[in-house]
Amino acid sequence: MSCWRKSSFSSGQVSAECVEVSVPSADLILIRESDDPAAVIATEPAPWAAFIRGLKRGDFDHLSGSV
Repeated sequence: MSCWRKSSFSSGQVSAECVEVSVPSADLILIRESDDPAAVIATEPAPWAAFIRGLKRGDFDHLSGSV
């Protein structure tokens, strides 16, 4: 069984607003919301990498409502 990891920005916070990621194998990435750990989304490395690149570029900033 693979371990779940969350952002270092979430460490020490009581808030349940964390996304957790697990990589049980080289071709599978699992994602879940910490306040609903039974709901798991599965993806592959290429789409996950594209999503992370988009986050870093700010492609989704308009969705946060704070920008």
